[in-house]
Amino acid sequence: MQPSQSFWQYQTRRAFFKNTGLAAGRIALGSLMFPGLFRAAASTRGTSRAHLALPGLPHFAPKARHLIYLFMNGAPSQIDLWDYKPKLAEMFDADLPDSIRNGQRLTTMTSGQKRFPIAPSIYKFAPHGQCGTLVSELLPHTAQVVDDLALIKTVYTEAINHDPASTYILTGNQIPGKPSIGAWLSYGLGSEAENLPAFVVMTPRWSAKRDAQAIYQRLWGSGFLPSKHQGVALRPAGDPVLFLNNPPGVDADSRRIMLDGLAKLNQQDYNRFGDPEIQTRISQYEMAFRMQTSIPELADISNEPQSVLDLYGPEVTQRGTFASSALLARRLVERGVRVVQILHREWDHHGDLPRDLPLQCRDVDQACKGLLLDLKQRGLLDETLVVWGGEFGRTVYCQGELRRDNYGRDHHPRCFTMWMAGAGVKGGTVFGETDDFSYNVVRDPVHIRDINATILQLMGVDARRLTYNFQGLDQRLVGTEAPATPIHGILA
Repeated sequence: MQPSQSFWQYQTRRAFFKNTGLAAGRIALGSLMFPGLFRAAASTRGTSRAHLALPGLPHFAPKARHLIYLFMNGAPSQIDLWDYKPKLAEMFDADLPDSIRNGQRLTTMTSGQKRFPIAPSIYKFAPHGQCGTLVSELLPHTAQVVDDLALIKTVYTEAINHDPASTYILTGNQIPGKPSIGAWLSYGLGSEAENLPAFVVMTPRWSAKRDAQAIYQRLWGSGFLPSKHQGVALRPAGDPVLFLNNPPGVDADSRRIMLDGLAKLNQQDYNRFGDPEIQTRISQYEMAFRMQTSIPELADISNEPQSVLDLYGPEVTQRGTFASSALLARRLVERGVRVVQILHREWDHHGDLPRDLPLQCRDVDQACKGLLLDLKQRGLLDETLVVWGGEFGRTVYCQGELRRDNYGRDHHPRCFTMWMAGAGVKGGTVFGETDDFSYNVVRDPVHIRDINATILQLMGVDARRLTYNFQGLDQRLVGTEAPATPIHGILA
């Protein structure tokens, strides 16, 4: 006897009404508490695409259709890369004035120091491009495309430690459990790719001579949104996705038959319980089947012209490098992927900064330029927003021993630099100004909420109107209490 027949044969009248009554109650309660889940589940039916945009989205004509977020996990030193402070050269080893520090919060790594000696950058800066933006000698390639960049020098955050700060800027909250920006965009705008996920993540290796801060899947997770919106991580070695290949003895036809049968069973469960995560399971099994073909094709760069490979630098053919990841980012958006996020680790230079910062810059510098040029020559930069930055900045004072040729810097959340380029961005601009110590904002502060509001704005989304009801609150990427305003000064 088949299981489905057995189930109904032994259902008593009382059990039947009890089970159906509970199921109906669950569905009714779920529709009140989590209406977005049911809308998202319903939107997948009747279409071959992974999922469509929510009704009414985008809210207005988008400038960008895709986002590539280059996240420098660990916090790059803005003083050594972007925020040139020439007067500091005359203040080597002088104490940072109390009027500048102004009682701001310190980490436990330097709060016990008796002094806060100023450590000027040892790197030269020069103007580049028609805009004349000053860029460190550590970024000679990125300096060549500075006319495409909108440099934001006055970003700030309340978080002072890596994990909460990274969680804050990428999910909108220091407390884990909220959806990442990629998940929000997947949820709101859907996917243009039929055979690839809407949101893809890569975590390339790094060159600094130290271990990196840990990162967690919640940085690309879906939180309380349906799980199909979480980022799919491509591995830097081995199969790009685990279990991509069928096991021995299972061919594609057999896999197709098995998935069709599984989909019918899952659909029966959905009809019985109304759990929208079952719809997610169905669509994710189907996406996994399609990825068995699309991912190997994506990862095969043998047909890329040498001229394109040369843009990204000599490491582009080495899987797991930032250069390789940047090329895959272009190939992903070219195939309709909504969001690509690359998390490059170990920018946390509490000591030996002159040893490690050049290595990190060498990892990403040419690849960042190559990505922008590659997108531009294909006409993709006009529809792709590229964002570069970390979770906070670094202190002007030295952590530990200060020497002329060696120093380290502690965490500094009160001002740091990010840049944006591409669709809807006014290239060749510098927004905001910091004091002579790169310690405080003196003009045009930009909270990380404003960064996320700007990204949403360029993607055609009103940050105040993209909400999801959870725990009785209309949740937002930009939070529900403090204001978040797009940075109009960098918008074209």
